[in-house]
Amino acid sequence: MGRITVRRPVLRLSTAGTRGRRPDTLAVEEPLEIRVGGRPLTITMRTPGDDFDLVAGFLAAEGVVAGPGDIAAMRYCADTVEQNTLDVVLAAGVRPPETLLTRAFTTTSACGVCGKASVEALRDDRPYDVAADPLTLTPRLLAELPDRLREAQRVFDRTGGLHAAGLFSAAGELVALREDVGRHNAVDKVVGHALRQGRLPLAGHVLVVSGRASFELTQKAMQAGIPVLAAVSAPSSLAVELAEDAGMTLVGFLRGETMNVYTGAHRITV
Repeated sequence: MGRITVRRPVLRLSTAGTRGRRPDTLAVEEPLEIRVGGRPLTITMRTPGDDFDLVAGFLAAEGVVAGPGDIAAMRYCADTVEQNTLDVVLAAGVRPPETLLTRAFTTTSACGVCGKASVEALRDDRPYDVAADPLTLTPRLLAELPDRLREAQRVFDRTGGLHAAGLFSAAGELVALREDVGRHNAVDKVVGHALRQGRLPLAGHVLVVSGRASFELTQKAMQAGIPVLAAVSAPSSLAVELAEDAGMTLVGFLRGETMNVYTGAHRITV
């Protein structure tokens, strides 16, 4: 397992004219090459750690796998330096990603769903009926979740440079938390963790993200069967459209005692 933080010297300056050198802790960003059956699929920039969860979640978002039985094996490749190449062996009968049949693609820590041919393909690819999920929540419970997420962020306290995704139960209990330099990676790690435990779909759960709610994060939540996505920052217009189409509840600007409910307001009971 690679390091998730490193120490680097920095020159600290102030407008008052003070200056001094001190060590600073940085979040590590390294490439992970994902292979399927020995063939390259993608390279993503991520914070090392929970790589098996990351890959499982990525493949779930791509619509390749739906449960632990779809993955026969995952292993780091011995022919590469360090643990930055991971090969997935799909179970018999599971079709490989369509992208694998054409060309590999690259994602960055700011990129989400890059393997789909079109936005319409994403909208049509819905393995679970999220709209039928009967989950309801109170504004008070929702308002408490960002603080619970923040309290559980271990690496963020040392670096200030990581995104977080937290999966919560209907009672507000933290089920899983993952951190990464990439927002989409953090979500993939949470979903992949659940998939490997055989817990998909994640009906009756809330996904809380530390940044904004983008289209790709909404899609990943939808693919995992999560009915509520809540973000401490703003959603994008396309994220709102997708959430509305899918019957999801999308909450933004979840800060303090206030929040904006963009879609699925019927799940928020006052």
